[in-house]
Amino acid sequence: MFWVLLLLPAWAVAGAACTRLCLAAVRAAAVDADAGQEHDLTLYEAAFLSGGPGRVADLTLVAMARQRRLLLAHTGWATVVDPRGRDEMERSVIGAIGPEGQSPIAPVRSAAAAADAVRGLADRLVSAGLAVPDGARTTVAAGVRQVRGAAVAVLALGAVALLMPGSSDLPRTLVALWFALPLALTLSCLAIARVEVHPYSRWASPAGQRLLGALARRADDDGHGDDRTYLTSVAVRGIRAVGEPELRAAFAHREPYGRG
Repeated sequence: MFWVLLLLPAWAVAGAACTRLCLAAVRAAAVDADAGQEHDLTLYEAAFLSGGPGRVADLTLVAMARQRRLLLAHTGWATVVDPRGRDEMERSVIGAIGPEGQSPIAPVRSAAAAADAVRGLADRLVSAGLAVPDGARTTVAAGVRQVRGAAVAVLALGAVALLMPGSSDLPRTLVALWFALPLALTLSCLAIARVEVHPYSRWASPAGQRLLGALARRADDDGHGDDRTYLTSVAVRGIRAVGEPELRAAFAHREPYGRG
């Protein structure tokens, strides 16, 4: 009956892993259920959900450049034309450029992305259930990895039970069947998770992704003549949506903010 001593931990590992994954999925679905109801994304919110703090900084720079309040040279330098920022984001950019009114774009972008205004924006989006909080981005993914590990552990324990000489009076096929049950539990849990669990992006929750999709569709329907439509494309798609060659060249000198 040595195989029974291996079957018990196999069931324990499989049950614990599947339970953790199910609870993580239920919590994620509960948060997502009421999130984003009747919420119209601002351009800054769309930029954060699409690309994080760095995207917010990029959007602010592009918007100020299009309004001729900031000059972005193709050499990678930013020059202040109008020192009066119209909101917190713009004031963060102007403050990052410094009192001389001129600075390379890379440090300006990094400083603006780390400013209090962006952190406050992130906190509001998390509270609304539209952004993924720090530490929670990998909750469901960690559960899936644990279930995969449990499946491997069940296979290993089953193999040991079958290969041990004289470990059971039962036929090996029956022993294998007993271990096939916890294995089937883990595999079915993984299959259900693949179909049912919403994929999370790095920044946006499923509710945030839905709002981003709706915003992008409206921008595509409106065409590209309107300035807000243009900035919406930049917020959602990033600098690759910028059409002006000199402006794109200016951002070629930027440094990535984190991994966003």
